[in-house]
Order: sequence, then C-alpha cells, then structure tokens
Amino acid sequence: RLVVSGSYDQTIRIWDVAMGKEAMGPLTGHSGGVLSVAWSPCGNFVASGSSDDTIKIWHAETGSEKCSLTGHSDWVRSVAWSPDGKLVASGSDDKSIRIWDVATGKEAMGPLTGHSDWVRSVAWSPDGKLVASGSNDKSIRIWDVATGKEAMGPLTGHSDWVTCVAWSPYGKTVASGSNDKSIRIWDVA
Repeated sequence: RLVVSGSYDQTIRIWDVAMGKEAMGPLTGHSGGVLSVAWSPCGNFVASGSSDDTIKIWHAETGSEKCSLTGHSDWVRSVAWSPDGKLVASGSDDKSIRIWDVATGKEAMGPLTGHSDWVRSVAWSPDGKLVASGSNDKSIRIWDVATGKEAMGPLTGHSDWVTCVAWSPYGKTVASGSNDKSIRIWDVA
C-alpha cells in the first residue's frame, strides 16, 4: 500500500498508493542525491544509498534515521535487503560491493572486489546465500555471502553498462538489463 522514492534533492518520501498522496516525508539526512531505496522484507525499515557515499537505514513508521553505514569511497548506486532482513548489500562507484549488518550498523563483509568499473546494481538470491552484481564494466558477477568470494563470473555478453540485475523467484536464473538495449537471462547452475 506504500511506495518509497529517493531523489536528487537529497530526500526520501513515502507515498500512499490508494490516496495518491505523500504519507511521510521528506526524510532528510543525506548530503547528496538519493540514488537507490529499498524496503526491508518486514516493511519496518527503508534503506537508502546516496551520492554522499553512505547508506542510511530509516524507521518506516516514524521516518527517523536508525543508522548511517559508512565505508564506501564513492557514490552508492544500489542497495538491497537480504531475504531475512538482517543484511543490506550495497554497490558503489568505488567498484565494490559491501554487506552490512543492520542490527549493529557495521560492515559484515567486504569490500567484495573484482569489477573494474562502477557497480550499478546488486540483488540477493531468494535463499540469501548469493548476491548478484551488475557493473559499468559490462559484466555480472555472483558472490558467495558466506565466504565473500566470487562464486561465478564474470558473466559477459553485454556490449554496454549493466544497469540492473534481478533473480528469478526460485534462484535458478539471473536477469540483467543493459544500456546495449538488451536483457539477458543467465543460468546460475
């Protein structure tokens, strides 16, 4: 019933879909544009990634900031919650992926490195064991969250930036979208 949005005006807003009106906001605290937002699986929290190089976790009911996650050295382009809602993955222009423990506000793993250009998109597998990343280096990589190692990749075939990645509901395939105007489906097995 709610939608969350982030903006280059450095704010986050929560919208009531039925009413077509703003339900909460603006949530302020970032000092740069908000490039990515994501609801936690339970709906109690919102994660935001910004050009101020930080991730913030917000209480969805009050709009107050729970914590600020710092460690990236460049814009945070993508944030995604683990299926159990305990971790947040982030992808950054610093070419890394980091995994954050929301309860402690500390980095749980990372940086995961291998991409040679900006990381545009991150997505968790449905079982929470893997994270897929898409990059301006035209590749997709699959990361093992238990070890922090690359489980698969680079998956190559796109001729331009990979701007988004998404898992199938059963975790057998990953879809990627690119500035080359194509979508590709990758068999994870």
